Amino acid sequence: MTKRVICALAFVCVATLCCTSCSDQKQDAWQLVWEENFDGDTFDSSRWSKIPRGKSDWNNYMSDFDSCYHVGGGLLTLRGLNNYGLPEDTARFLTGGLYTKDKVGFSHGRLEIHAKLGSATGAWPAFWLLPFDGAQWPDGGEIDIMERLNDDSIAYQTVHSHYTHVLKETYPPKGATGAIRADDYNTYAVELYPDSVSFYINNRHTFTYPRIETDKQGQFPFDREFYLLLDMQLGGQWVGRVEPAHLPVEMQIDWVRFYQKQKQK
Repeated sequence: MTKRVICALAFVCVATLCCTSCSDQKQDAWQLVWEENFDGDTFDSSRWSKIPRGKSDWNNYMSDFDSCYHVGGGLLTLRGLNNYGLPEDTARFLTGGLYTKDKVGFSHGRLEIHAKLGSATGAWPAFWLLPFDGAQWPDGGEIDIMERLNDDSIAYQTVHSHYTHVLKETYPPKGATGAIRADDYNTYAVELYPDSVSFYINNRHTFTYPRIETDKQGQFPFDREFYLLLDMQLGGQWVGRVEPAHLPVEMQIDWVRFYQKQKQK
């Protein structure tokens, strides 16, 4: 398997906007082309890197501190902690996250993540995609496969672009929520096509964001290769304050799988 997943064209029918014929779609079948099962006692550094700290809400507590990470029993565990272990670090909290930036890209296929999310006031775990080519945000697009706040029994699935963020266009709708089993494992999925992005939770379709005809800038930057981020975030304007007494909080990721359409003979 090469480090960068090779793209393969695929299409879907979108609500009232049929992108290609459904009869053609039925002739295709999903085939597993890449998977990560987190076997062994550490993550594969040819695929994953620890997410460095940044200045945004989502990454301002990111750390390479070993206690934020654990691989064992076929699970990747990412934690959010009170910072009692790094006195030289001024951050109040520490969080762990991995990404496939510059290592593995995904395009034109179905990406699934099977995971269990911990609950805490201020917890904000996320699985999401950013452009592999490094295109600047929001012009290159962002695809949020899963974001969960606090102890919610729903997850958010959203796209962001120049069209949605800068121009603040609301058609087509940029996101939706879906029910999750709050204290159990769930499977979060996105299907990437040249003309649409479709989201699922536990194989239940939540919504589809289509490419449309418009003279507005940047409506569909999603026909490209993306890298995957898995991170245990804490705090920020959206989720609100963190309750230190609720920490540590963690999420456990069982597996990641990527499928592409293959023509049935």
